[in-house]
Amino acid sequence: MAGFAPMVSTISAAFLASFVEVVEAFTIVLAVGLTRGWGPAFTGSALALAVLAALVLAFGPLLALVPITTLQFVVGVLLILFGMRWLRKAILRGVGVIALHDEEAAFSKETALLRQQADDRRANYLAGLAAFKAVLLEGIEVVFIVIAVGAAHGQTLYASLGALAALVLVLLIGLAAHRPLARVPENTLKFVVGLMLTSFGIFWTGEGIGADWPGADLALLVIFAILALASWAIVHWLRRTYPASAGGLAR
Repeated sequence: MAGFAPMVSTISAAFLASFVEVVEAFTIVLAVGLTRGWGPAFTGSALALAVLAALVLAFGPLLALVPITTLQFVVGVLLILFGMRWLRKAILRGVGVIALHDEEAAFSKETALLRQQADDRRANYLAGLAAFKAVLLEGIEVVFIVIAVGAAHGQTLYASLGALAALVLVLLIGLAAHRPLARVPENTLKFVVGLMLTSFGIFWTGEGIGADWPGADLALLVIFAILALASWAIVHWLRRTYPASAGGLAR
């Protein structure tokens, strides 16, 4: 049971985080495909995936050279910083301090830009470049998340499977609908992912400095619960400060 909890947590964290990133990349690729054709969209996406694969092949084996406690500490600290960034933005969006991310708006903006470039002789090149940049930038975050949540406990395979499942699901839904996945509760997902990444970060930072967690891996669930309660308390406090924005975590 103690080994089952971190496996599920690893798959879930990688799946949810990757789902959010893939949705954002897919919005741009879809805009390119529907506006300039699927040739530039697929070419740009394929080149970006090739670059990401090269990065993984180049830097992945280097992790084996790092002592496990050092790896846990470094990855833990990075996950805390990364997770808190997601959590902070999700909370601020949830209470209306900053605007919610809108995939329809992003799609319309990218489509308008591509149409403005229609008369440019480099139109197809620019469209492919847009797809390349979207997939590469979001993909780098996915690669980091997969390595971070999987490497410290030798569960990179599980994290990779979670990310792959997210990619396949987004592609199946998006290509079937031929429209941005605007109804995805993106801010809620980011809130949950922020909690999960921060929980992993705290747990592994503790292991990296020699902490003996009560309940071993099951301590992850307790850390997550404490962070969730504290975050919801902050949300409710901010909603009293910004009462007109109540309910913003729905997206």
